Amino acid sequence: MPKMALSSVHALLAQAAPTAPAAGGAAAQPAPSLAQQLPFLLLMAGAFYFLMIAPMISQNKKRKEHDKQVAALEPGDEIISTGGIYGVVTSVKEDRLVLRVAENTKIELGRAFVQAVVRKAGAEKK
Repeated sequence: MPKMALSSVHALLAQAAPTAPAAGGAAAQPAPSLAQQLPFLLLMAGAFYFLMIAPMISQNKKRKEHDKQVAALEPGDEIISTGGIYGVVTSVKEDRLVLRVAENTKIELGRAFVQAVVRKAGAEKK
């Protein structure tokens, strides 16, 4: 190791070394009590809840609602796929749907790739 690198490592370690108590006999600070730490801990728990747990709960509700919509698909419903393809459901199979995307053009789409129901079968067109 070069001499310059060693001296910079020694300087870094000297800065990080703990200092000895003053000669006047000043005692070390006591640890904060639970009453002093409690507000901070509650604040951290609240931040954790609002930043981590609450969004997961909301996302699970949306997922369940989407799963319900996909399970209730029937012929005549208009959907959009995750790939952006609009189509009208012509037939429903156990694990996939048959969509009419144009005149004389049908495709099969897995149920997992339905992004949203645009219009139910009995609803009016806008």
